[in-house]
Amino acid sequence: MTNADPSGAKLISLERTRQQKQEGYHISHDAAHDSGELGRAAIGYIASALKIDRHEHIGSQFPADWDFKPKDTIRDLVRAGALIAAEIDRLRRKNTR
Repeated sequence: MTNADPSGAKLISLERTRQQKQEGYHISHDAAHDSGELGRAAIGYIASALKIDRHEHIGSQFPADWDFKPKDTIRDLVRAGALIAAEIDRLRRKNTR
């Protein structure tokens, strides 16, 4: 890593923006996942990054319809961070209504 490389926080922000612009995961999409799916998906990516069995830790609670595509340690952690950010934003919007 060099000083020119983005920080972890910046990578997460860039991934969240990518999810919104390229994947279409906007506010309405996130709002539909109001049973903890975003957080559980983040756990799945964290488990992948740490090389632990996600089924052992969250079992069948992982969103069944989720397009889970683990990559490598850093990418999985970045995706997890972006999903956590999405869940935080969803909860904040819900609490301001």
